[in-house]
Amino acid sequence: MQALSLVMFAVVCFVLMAGYPVAFSLAGTALLFALGGTLAGLFDPAFLTAFPNRVFGTLSNTTLIAVPLFVLMGVVLEKSRLAERLLKTMAELFGGIRGGLGFSVVLVGALLAASTGIVGATVVTMGLMSLPSMLERGYQPSFATGTICATGTLGQIIPPSIALVLLGDVLSSAYQQAQLDLGIFNPKTVSVGDLFVGALVPGVILVMLYLGYIAWIGWRHPDRVPRVAATDQASRPVLRLLAELLPPLVLIAGVLGSILLGWATPTEAAGVGAFGATLLAVLQPAGLTRTQMGEIGRATLEVTAMVFMILIGASLFSLVFRGFGGDELITELFATMPGGVVSATLLVMAVIFLLGFILDFIEIIFVVVPIVAPILLTLGLDPVWLGIMIAINLQTSFLTPPFGFALFYLRGVTPASVETAAIYRGVIPFIALQLALLGLLAVWPQLATWLPQQLYGS
Repeated sequence: MQALSLVMFAVVCFVLMAGYPVAFSLAGTALLFALGGTLAGLFDPAFLTAFPNRVFGTLSNTTLIAVPLFVLMGVVLEKSRLAERLLKTMAELFGGIRGGLGFSVVLVGALLAASTGIVGATVVTMGLMSLPSMLERGYQPSFATGTICATGTLGQIIPPSIALVLLGDVLSSAYQQAQLDLGIFNPKTVSVGDLFVGALVPGVILVMLYLGYIAWIGWRHPDRVPRVAATDQASRPVLRLLAELLPPLVLIAGVLGSILLGWATPTEAAGVGAFGATLLAVLQPAGLTRTQMGEIGRATLEVTAMVFMILIGASLFSLVFRGFGGDELITELFATMPGGVVSATLLVMAVIFLLGFILDFIEIIFVVVPIVAPILLTLGLDPVWLGIMIAINLQTSFLTPPFGFALFYLRGVTPASVETAAIYRGVIPFIALQLALLGLLAVWPQLATWLPQQLYGS
């Protein structure tokens, strides 16, 4: 019976690779296996009676309200062209520096990625906005595409991030379950805010590694990142450029600062961010047209509906998985594995990395993490550290050739003159930087856990 849980997992991966909608693939596969298992006497249909309660719990979860609000914030920045103006202003500011356009792409992409949180949307947006300019100014195609791809995946780790919101909610439940399994009936909690704070130091380190790599390329291989021509450099005073950068930076700082200082929950901060982004869009010279407002509403609705439908489908899948004894099978596997918690963690990270080639981060967070996280947390891992490691691992997976999602998204908006092999070559240095960060976190978990402990004592 336990083997059927693994078969069900393999079947759902195959169905997803065939291109069927994620939410209905998860729910449909689970129901078919539940029906077959019930008829064969291998599955207790009583497990399904918990499904309505899970759906109600999802719909009444105040933490998840942050998802549509952060999506709205990112879509407003994109559709109103605020992000495009931010990129142009940043490019002017760094105009006289070799590799300045690359610096601009990383810094603006980090802000856009954090607010949007969807890898595909960020990569496509940055590709359309910045790739033509980089190629026109003589940047090496592999370097330009690699920078854009890597920047587009920063939304997995830099708060405020939808990935961290969803991961924080799942890890919160997993952490409580792990403590109850250990006989702790007054369990500690971990929140989305803890994950946001824990991701700050690793996120800043990763951005600095990106910027350091671009600076090194500008020094060692200046032909790959030509200096901007004098006619393209900033014609406006620096103070005026900084004044244009100030409103969106204040918005991001306000959202993060309110969470860090304990003034607002992530959900409340998301509301502030969505309102602030809309206000900035309305007050800009072009304003917001009715067409743009309609596009913003539809895009926000589509992404939000997708996230919650996947969450509901994943809830049903996990119920049936547990009904077949899949969680017990994995627990036994980890318990008998040589190397203990280290081997178990490496195995989980390897599986998540490989699944990142065929599944989006939402499916992995909702399907895989609830299965493995309680077991790993029972073995003594810190939930904040585990969440950050999973986020960076997924980020690396989405960037790795030949199946990384970010590569496919950028290929769709890249001119035919840029070879696919050039995109693959361009991302390899950035993959190495992300793996280096994972190694640093493995050796010094305090990079993720120190700041939450200082701020919240947890």
